[in-house]
Amino acid sequence: MNATPQHDDEAVARAANSGLVRDFGLLIKSATRLEQRIDSALRRECGISHTMLEVLIRLCRRPGEEVSQRQLADDLTLTSSGTTRLIDRMEEAGLVRRTPSPEDRRVALVEPTTEGRAAFLRAAAVHARVVEEYFVRPLAADDYARLTSALSDIDKALRDEAG
Repeated sequence: MNATPQHDDEAVARAANSGLVRDFGLLIKSATRLEQRIDSALRRECGISHTMLEVLIRLCRRPGEEVSQRQLADDLTLTSSGTTRLIDRMEEAGLVRRTPSPEDRRVALVEPTTEGRAAFLRAAAVHARVVEEYFVRPLAADDYARLTSALSDIDKALRDEAG
């Protein structure tokens, strides 16, 4: 038999139904659903995952920049082993190549191939279309500007706290 007093059940229900829990849950659900839409469209139309696109974005952002697997892992918040497996799959697909660092041969640098750059351009167009449809278009222009500004403020606060 449950001997928990009723007021404890009410306190638990209030906490579970709080505005902060609801609002944060809405953010996470929306971001997850958007990511799933992007990933599905990329797999269907380009044959790559959203995570692979994130790698290609990072590699194509500054042409000629040397990017190590460790930097990719940090930038994409992946584990070292997860990054290695991802780069293995991308290398097998002809999207990237690894080269040893001239400064430290223990460090593998990753660069996009010609096919990787072409795949990136196709995927970037798909990504933009899905983001426009589900992230931008549902909002009024002023609301979109406020949302992106607020998200930037949140990101900055989290980065400042971590540093």
